[in-house]
Amino acid sequence: MEQRLRRRLGYVNADRISELPEALLVHILSLLPTTKHVIVTSVLSKGWRSLWKMVPRLVFASPNQKYEDNVISTSLVSHEAPVLESLRLRLVRHDYMYMGDIRAWLGIAFARHVRELVLDVNFRVSFPGSMFCSASSLETLILKNSIHVDVPCPVSMKSLKTLHLKDVTYKDDESVRNLLSGCPSLEDLLVDRGYSIHDAKIFIIAAPSLKRLSICDPCNGRKGGAYVINAPCLKYLEIEMIKGCDFCLIENSPELVEAAIRNVSWIVNETILRSLKPIKRLSLNLSPLEINCPTGTIFYQLVYLEVYTHKVEWWNLLILMLDNSPKLQVLKITDCLPCPYYGLVGKKLSEQEYVPECLLSQLETFVWKNYDWTSEEKKEVATYILRNAIRLKKAYFFINRITRKCNELEERLQMLKELVSNSCHFVSKYE
Repeated sequence: MEQRLRRRLGYVNADRISELPEALLVHILSLLPTTKHVIVTSVLSKGWRSLWKMVPRLVFASPNQKYEDNVISTSLVSHEAPVLESLRLRLVRHDYMYMGDIRAWLGIAFARHVRELVLDVNFRVSFPGSMFCSASSLETLILKNSIHVDVPCPVSMKSLKTLHLKDVTYKDDESVRNLLSGCPSLEDLLVDRGYSIHDAKIFIIAAPSLKRLSICDPCNGRKGGAYVINAPCLKYLEIEMIKGCDFCLIENSPELVEAAIRNVSWIVNETILRSLKPIKRLSLNLSPLEINCPTGTIFYQLVYLEVYTHKVEWWNLLILMLDNSPKLQVLKITDCLPCPYYGLVGKKLSEQEYVPECLLSQLETFVWKNYDWTSEEKKEVATYILRNAIRLKKAYFFINRITRKCNELEERLQMLKELVSNSCHFVSKYE
C-alpha cells in the first residue's frame, strides 16, 4: 500500500535492484569475479546481509594473508545454497600449515556435494588419493601447477566427466592408473605435463567413456617414457610436443573422428599415424624426418586434411597423405614460421609417375593460409594441386596483411587462377 502511494505521489525508489527476485540477485552475484567481491555486497542493505551465502559459486584468488584464509573457511561453513556448484582456489602463499587448511576446505566442499573443483597452487603440495574417495558428486576437476598426485589405490569419482591436469606431477605410474580407473564416466581429459623428469614413466590412459583427449609433453629427458591410450569411445585427439619417449601407442580407438598431431618427434617405436586409420579429420604439424611415416596405411575415411609447412620436407608428408587418402575432399595448407630452404626432394611433383586418386576424383576444396608466394617450392606444390584437382569447386589463398602488394604477386595469383576450371570459385585475399 505504501509503495503504491509513493508511486502515485511521484516518489522513485532508488534501490530498484533490491526489488528483483532473489534468484535473479543470486545469479547476478555469481557473475562477480571472486567471493570476496560478493561478500562486500552484504553492506549494501539489510536484505543483502545473507544473500551472498546463497551464491552457488565460490572463487578465492591468491589469498596471501591469514585474514583471507579465514574468509575461505567462513564462506564454506556459512554456505547455504542447496548445492555448491563450483569451488575455485588459487593459492600462492607457502605455509607448512596450509595443507591442513586445504584438506579441511575440500572436505567441506565434498560434504556440500561440490560439482566443479579448480585448484591452482604455485608451491609444491602433495595430494593423497584418499582425499578424493568421497568426491562422488564431482563432475569437473582441474588441478594446476605444483600439485603432486599420490594415489596408491583407486579413487571414487563416479560422476567425474572432465579432468584437466596442468603441470602437475605424479608419484609413479600406478598413481596415474589409479586416478583414471576411479573415473568410469570420464569424457574429457587434458594432460599438460611440465619439465620434471622425476615423474610417471609409462603413462597409461585407460578410460572406457573418454571422448576427448589432449596431451602435451614438452620434456625431452623422459627416457624410458611412453604413452598408451586405450579409449574405445574416443572421438577427438590432440597430441602436442611428445619428444624422445620409447613409444606412443593408441591401442583401441575405433570411434576416432578428428585428430591434431603436432611436434611429435624422435619416438623409438612410433605408430601414431598407423593408429589413425579410421580418422575423418586430421591436422599434421610434423616432419617426415622425425617421425615414422607408415607406408601402405590407407586412410579410407579421411575427408579433411591440414598440413603445416614450417617442418623440413613437409611436402613429402603431404604427398604421402594424398597418396593414401582416396576420399579426401578438403585440403588445407598453413604457412607458419619459415623453415630453411631445402628444395623439393627427389622428383619434382610434375614428374610424379601418377596423380593421387583423391585429386582426380574427390578433392573439392583447397585452402592455403598465409600463402608465401615468394617460395618456389610452395608455388610448385600449389601448381601441382590446382592442375590435377579436376573436380575442385573452391580454392582460397589467404595472404598475410604485412605482405606488400606488387605486380609480381598479382601475376602469380593470376597464374594460379588460370590453372583451375571456370566452375571453380577462386579467391585470393589479404588477412
